[in-house]
Amino acid sequence: MRSIRRFNLPAPLASAILMAASGGVLAAEPIKPKVMVITMFGAEAKPWLEGEKADIKIPVPGFAKDYPDVACSAEGLCVLTTAMGYANAASTLSALVHSDLFDLKQTYFIIAGIAGVDPSKGTLGSAHWARFAIDGSLRHEIDPRQIPEGWSDGVLALGAKTPGEKAQWGAGTEVYRLNESLLQKAFALSQETELADNEDAEAYRAHYTQEAAKEKPGVSICDTLSSDSYWHGAMIAEGMARWVALLTEGEGSYCTTQMEDNATLTALRRGADAGLVDFDRIALLRTASNFDREGGDQTAVESLTAKSGGFGPSTINAYRVASTVAKAIISDWDKWAGGVPAAEAASAN
Repeated sequence: MRSIRRFNLPAPLASAILMAASGGVLAAEPIKPKVMVITMFGAEAKPWLEGEKADIKIPVPGFAKDYPDVACSAEGLCVLTTAMGYANAASTLSALVHSDLFDLKQTYFIIAGIAGVDPSKGTLGSAHWARFAIDGSLRHEIDPRQIPEGWSDGVLALGAKTPGEKAQWGAGTEVYRLNESLLQKAFALSQETELADNEDAEAYRAHYTQEAAKEKPGVSICDTLSSDSYWHGAMIAEGMARWVALLTEGEGSYCTTQMEDNATLTALRRGADAGLVDFDRIALLRTASNFDREGGDQTAVESLTAKSGGFGPSTINAYRVASTVAKAIISDWDKWAGGVPAAEAASAN
């Protein structure tokens, strides 16, 4: 760890970092990040660690062994990595929220990771702020080879008797709706961000006929679908679209698919219920590293195993778009400290 004195930190932050470094021997005030960025694996965190001066490392008990600490800057930006999947995401965020090292009551959380994308709503490298996060796994499922005649698929809501029927019971974590004011503000701040692209991604888009898939990457608002299973293919995707519509009563329409967000949000929701986190200060960004289904001239397996060229731009663009919002919050903290400032006149569906 570098010398604390070099960063000219406020006394509470410096002493809290010293306490962390010394195994908790020193009594100190907890660290109060202005922005906490949540990434899921090393390639998502790398642009942040290289692009920002987040070289103050605070180890947190309960974090994944591969990603044991929070990296913070003197200005109040912190970055953590959960490791992939529901169990890792929930465990890491729970450890963070209930750690004595941080005071997160005023912290803005930005989830910034990569995802699959529906080719009718986005393209490789595109960036999407979420209004809804929907769990794609908490449900009944019957193998398609055993479903009754006339069923569209083997998916039923919990306690339901037929596809399309509403759930009769649940876990309470199936759907999260994020703060609309912060969503619109994040979109307004980042919609003109210059996004990375490459020749491989440009060439791969030729497999798709959807207009959105053929476009250059851009920034939009649309919903995200969570599942521990890395599913792929048009038939599953069509079923997932019906599932999202059912769980959101027709308000939601997913475009990105990922493996952590409902678990992350559940841990943060528990923290908010305990008075440790402000749930209205969470923004969720996913960038497209791959399409969630095959193109017109491919099989689902060919699409799943293809090198689309989207991975590099998606990790870069998650940083570019989310950091635009993070920097705006930090640089204008007097306006953001009390809550989300009035949104500018910008909106996307």
